[in-house]
Amino acid sequence: MAANVYECMFILDTGKVAGDVGTAEKQIRGVLEKHGAEVLVARPWDERRLAYPIRNQKKGLYYLTYFSVDSQKIVTIEQDFAINELVLRLMVLKIDPKMVKVMLDVAKGEHAVALHNISEDPSDITAGVGAISSTLFSEKATSILPGGILFIRCGGLSWRT
Repeated sequence: MAANVYECMFILDTGKVAGDVGTAEKQIRGVLEKHGAEVLVARPWDERRLAYPIRNQKKGLYYLTYFSVDSQKIVTIEQDFAINELVLRLMVLKIDPKMVKVMLDVAKGEHAVALHNISEDPSDITAGVGAISSTLFSEKATSILPGGILFIRCGGLSWRT
């Protein structure tokens, strides 16, 4: 069966990562490669305060991974990560084959980091339009919707400003 490309966002326990992201990356890659997955892109996203505690943790390190694997192995991969003490939560999304190249290009570059720079510009409040304080987005990842709404798709997540 043909392999599909998946995006997985992990929330890692910051107490167990303890600043050593390299070890966490090796552990994540190890589980994925054990199931025959090819890791295409893996990078830390951001360390944030959680909306609610997960396993008594108030902060988590968001870690983004793109990998290619047979669809039948996704369930066993999720089960392995569910018993992994390092992983608080994970979400796996199948990437549309038409979007794979764009998504990987965005994840490999600095575009993913640019999402943290989205803010409301006080001069645009009257127009009701959000402003982006960074120009790191590729044109393929953004589009203008009718009414001047900026739609941003990056890392499997979408924002409207």
